[in-house]
Amino acid sequence: MGAIYDTGRPEELLTGMRLARQALARGELVVMPTDTVYGLAADAFSPEAVRALVEAKGRTLASPPPVLVPDLATLDALAETVPEEVRALVAELWPGALTIVLDARASLDWDLGETRGTVALRMPDDPLALELLRETGPLAVSSANRTGEPPATTAAEAQAMLGEHVAIILDGGPRGTVSSTIIDATALGRPDGRIRVLREGAIPTARIRAIVGADRCPE
Repeated sequence: MGAIYDTGRPEELLTGMRLARQALARGELVVMPTDTVYGLAADAFSPEAVRALVEAKGRTLASPPPVLVPDLATLDALAETVPEEVRALVAELWPGALTIVLDARASLDWDLGETRGTVALRMPDDPLALELLRETGPLAVSSANRTGEPPATTAAEAQAMLGEHVAIILDGGPRGTVSSTIIDATALGRPDGRIRVLREGAIPTARIRAIVGADRCPE
């Protein structure tokens, strides 16, 4: 059963973060708070860890996890190209609850599942999550829940659903109940390419259209 570390207590924060880094480096799973719901995290460059993540959720690699990044430099390192519309969106909405699907760099040595050459990227607006990401590098992170169950909004909920699968649980206090908005920006490289909203979450589609224009993100 994954142990819970209260990050609101300085001594537990230091211990929990150290053990979380070590667990991720060993290919184990960690529950971490984000700015939306709790996330189930794995080393994005470890196929075994990614497989363990999707299996813990009761899924398969047909449902590849998104990747959380610590900064904009990592966006450029992982995406083959970053269209100007995407740069405008991340300038306004990152860190934040917007997940963007882009073509992944072909040179990346990873296996996130059946991605069809794409990667879903997000920079979370949470200090603890960003600190962990800066120390570990990109992490494959999906909502901390079993498929069919609501995402965990507390560390205790995450432990109840996933405790047997994880090494460490970082308790950052209660989270919200709304997940990130997911958009597909892979078509923007074409002259008539448009953004597709795959899931409307914390960021309304209207906000995205206001930034990129209605012609690039139709209703």
